[in-house]
Amino acid sequence: MLTALAWIDRLLGAVLKPVVFAGMAGLTAVITLQIVSRVFFTSVSWTEEVARFLLIWITFLGATLAWQQGRHIAVTVLRDALPPALNRIVTGAAVLVAITFLVALARIGWTYTGMQSFQKSPSMRLSMSYVYAVMPISAALMAGLSVIDLLRLLAGQPIRAAHTELDVDPEVSVLPPDAGETRP
Repeated sequence: MLTALAWIDRLLGAVLKPVVFAGMAGLTAVITLQIVSRVFFTSVSWTEEVARFLLIWITFLGATLAWQQGRHIAVTVLRDALPPALNRIVTGAAVLVAITFLVALARIGWTYTGMQSFQKSPSMRLSMSYVYAVMPISAALMAGLSVIDLLRLLAGQPIRAAHTELDVDPEVSVLPPDAGETRP
């Protein structure tokens, strides 16, 4: 079961990376179009709105990708100083608190998305529920990743370490063979 969960974890990261990249590229293109159109022509009315909506989606999906990679800020000095058994208990408690918060955020986000379904964006007349939908989606994905972490912890395996990706093998060097590194 943990193998399947690790596969889901890696799949989510593999999907989110190009999506966040495409959002950043789209945001760059839209802002460039906005600047060029303002300087040389008449301003394109929808660019500011699209840029704002892309920024919202990139923020939440990027936060989910950072969660998947263990890149959110964490102060672990006290936890790391604890004996291994107590460390696991404190880590498990922290994961449970995170799951509780993320489930609450997903629920509130879903309610808010529904409340805003009647509202349309000023320029493109897009339903604002499409804009706000990223909040419950991202919170649910992060909660799911936290459940995977909790199951790993309960199975006696370490949860994701800070600043690492599960699909990266730490034994494989990123240097080319001729970079002066001696290999065993």
